[in-house]
Parts: sequence; structure tokens; C-alpha cells
Amino acid sequence: MRKTGRPTMIDVAADAGVSLKTVSRVINGEPNVDPGMAERVAAAVQRLGYHRNALAASLRSGSRDTIGFIAADLSNTFYMAVAAAVSTIAARERMHLVMASSEEDADIERSLALDLCQRQVGGLIVVPTADDHAYLVREVELGTPVVFLDRPGSGIPADAILLDNRGGARAAVAEMLAAGHRRIAVLLDRRSIYTMSQRWAGVEEAFAAAGRTPDPALVIDGLHTPAVARDAMQRLLDGGDAPTAVFCANNRVTIGALEAILPRGADVAVAGFDDFELSRLLPRRIRIVDYDVADLGARAAETLLARAATPATGSHTHLIPTRLVDRGGIR
Repeated sequence: MRKTGRPTMIDVAADAGVSLKTVSRVINGEPNVDPGMAERVAAAVQRLGYHRNALAASLRSGSRDTIGFIAADLSNTFYMAVAAAVSTIAARERMHLVMASSEEDADIERSLALDLCQRQVGGLIVVPTADDHAYLVREVELGTPVVFLDRPGSGIPADAILLDNRGGARAAVAEMLAAGHRRIAVLLDRRSIYTMSQRWAGVEEAFAAAGRTPDPALVIDGLHTPAVARDAMQRLLDGGDAPTAVFCANNRVTIGALEAILPRGADVAVAGFDDFELSRLLPRRIRIVDYDVADLGARAAETLLARAATPATGSHTHLIPTRLVDRGGIR
């Protein structure tokens, strides 16, 4: 009885009565294969409905027609939007995109990056979690270009495509201060993450420009999921002197804060960094630090392709601007 599932090259070899090596040579179009054996392999391929896995073949054979993208957390829609933009450029160049997630773990990032380099990908786009990327020195020397996305890397010559995190956060909080808010909460993910540290710096700059400092009791970090951010916002609202405004340092924190604010109709102005799906349908107006996420991903892919043609001789930073926009207010 024939096994179920997608037929493999081993199945083709068994059906044709030839070696696996012969099947591989026929499928990959290598010359000097005995015509009779080639016919038997072709007939077996037809009978079994075998389809060559082009991506796997390119990875095994060391073809450089693949871009590796290592994100920090693929559960965040931000990285999926970036990946879509990278994929568009890759498709234009007839290249494949392989995605992986470091889960904000430096050891996983290193393992994934070195594994992709071993498979001789055409280049790497990395959202850095590790503090030092010297482990990629040899790979860069061998011709594998690396572009850092969203956060800067270190230890190798590589370009970095970054958002204006500091400027965007500064503008959002400055607007709240100018509107007269005295109790402004700040909700962040871990401040050890580069984007969070830059956005926090922007918050401090806005307060300093107004001659004020953030209230430590209203600053909460380490909020990695919407649920955790929701609970933090609920605690602030339940306190004796609730905030009148809140700045949320990324889209998931914004979603969590809104989950606490909207059901109780709390009179709290909201500004968040990063847009998110369905933000335009919110029942009340909020402010968003927005930017062109497609430009971010496309710039990373285009820079990688340029570096593949002309290897980097230094580290260059490209800053993507941000802007404050209205979202919600649907009646």
C-alpha cells in the first residue's frame, strides 16, 4: 500500500527503480544522465505527482536567492507588516523570504542567524536582540550582507533602518502637556529594549522642555502583552488620583490600555506609538505616532540588495520619520 502524504524524491527513486542520486540529477537538470533512466524517473514523477520543493532545494544547494528575516516577535502585527513589505521587494527580484522569530532571546537570534548563513542565504535582515553581533563578522567577510531593522546592531559593518522613536514620543507627550494635562501616565514594554529606551528618552525630553518631570507613580514598564497593559491601566484608573492622559509606547500597550479605558468610559486622553488594525473604528478619538511601515520594510530590503552588490565598509543609519495622526472618533 502506497503511503499517504506528499511524495518525496525517495518515493520517486523507489518507483523508478533507480538511486536517489540519479533522481536528484534528473530533477535538477544535470547533464550526462542515461536517457533510459531519465525516462523512468520522469514517468515516476508523473505517476506519483511529485513536485520539486524549489525553496528547500535552493537552501540545500547554497543558492543566494533567499532573504532571511529574523524578527523579535512575530505575534506583533508590526513585524508582519514589515515582512510583507520585504516580501514584495523579494518577489520583484525573484527571491524567496524566510522568516523566523528570536522571541527577544539573544541566544535564539544568534542560532537562527548562523543557521541561515550556513544555508548561504543572499542576506539577512535582523531585528537585534543581542548586544553584540561580532558572531557575524566572518559571515560578512564571506559576503553575506546584514541590515539591522528597528534597532541598531553592533560589532559588524551594517546598515540600520530605524524609526524616529525619540522624536515621535516627544511630539505625542509635548502635545498632551500643551493641552494642560498634569497627570500623564506612561506605559512601556521593557526599557532595556532599544525602541522603548528611545521612546522613554523622548518622553523625558518633552517633560523637560515643559519644565516638568514624569511622575514615577504613573510610569509602568515591562508590559509585553495587551492583557498585562490592560491590568496596569486598570490599577491606575482605580487609584486615588487617576491620570488624565496616557502615552502608550507601542501598539499592544495601546490596545491593552484601551481595553481598560473604554468599557468604563474613563475621561483619559490616549496617545500611542504604532498604528494597529481597526484603530480607525474606535468609538473615540485617540492620537497615534504613525509612520510608513511599508517604507520601513522596503528600505531594509532595498538596502540589503544594494549591499549585496557593494559590500558595506561602515555602519550607516537611515531614519524613517514619524507623524501624529488622529484615529477613532466614529459615532
